[in-house]
Amino acid sequence: MEQYLGIDVGGTNVKMGIVDAKTGQISNFYSHDTVSWRKSGKFEERLAEAITLQLHNNPAVKKVGIGLPGMINRARTSPLEITAIPELNGMPLVGFLSARFSGTEFYLENDANAAALGEFYFGDQDYDQQKNSENYIFITLGTGVGGAAIINKKVFVGGNGNAMEPGHTPSINKKVLERNIGKNELLDMANAMRKEYKGKTIVPQDNTITTTGLVAAATQNDELALNIFDNVGEILGVALAQMIPILDINLILIGGGLSASFEFILPAIERTLDFWLTKYHRNGLTIKRATLANDAGLLGAASLCF
Repeated sequence: MEQYLGIDVGGTNVKMGIVDAKTGQISNFYSHDTVSWRKSGKFEERLAEAITLQLHNNPAVKKVGIGLPGMINRARTSPLEITAIPELNGMPLVGFLSARFSGTEFYLENDANAAALGEFYFGDQDYDQQKNSENYIFITLGTGVGGAAIINKKVFVGGNGNAMEPGHTPSINKKVLERNIGKNELLDMANAMRKEYKGKTIVPQDNTITTTGLVAAATQNDELALNIFDNVGEILGVALAQMIPILDINLILIGGGLSASFEFILPAIERTLDFWLTKYHRNGLTIKRATLANDAGLLGAASLCF
């Protein structure tokens, strides 16, 4: 029974656990707040100490996958631009850890790319019967908008190693995509629409709207909440309509915290793709919600070890 150590490094928490390569079951889960490690001035040392404990308790583990929230060099050995943890920028992290842990292999990847790959290896998939099951576009909706493309079971990294950043692509309102439908921007949109809305709604008017509340309202067929998610779906649909013809991929997975709104944004996505895509790209196109939820980062990191 092969096992890997998966490490999901986030701006808020660092999560890690031992992952069964066959079942995706997570054991020895550990989480630590990122800020305290940063304040120590030796983030990499704190990370190494946590890894030491995991490997000591699980001596059979010889492969470690690490997902980082930012840009990685093409060789996948060093972080280049980690906005949440700038102390790591330019550090030869794989070399540092490999020297520290002789006989252990380390794999580094952008966290969205890792999460996307995790869907292939560990997701609750029925893609087996689908023609292009090894090729898909993965979009994460959360504080920002992340993305990845898996092509022939491998992460598409582009020319310099950091392809597929849909959140930074041009969108409406002279803004990039994630400045239109990231979590905070979605709430700004909702509050603005609430002020103008004259109909009956359970969406609050005192700037206390939450994404959870919007999903709950949409579940009750609240017209305003449905209109808000319709806007989000249309904006995302335009972005997908640009990616699909370039990558020639006909499976889209949508994950991240805001994917709870999936069923409410899907109709507008479908409608928008109907408008923009040619018959070739529209036929057979499937859009699904990703399945790994809160474990996506950790399982995605572990999937780098395959």
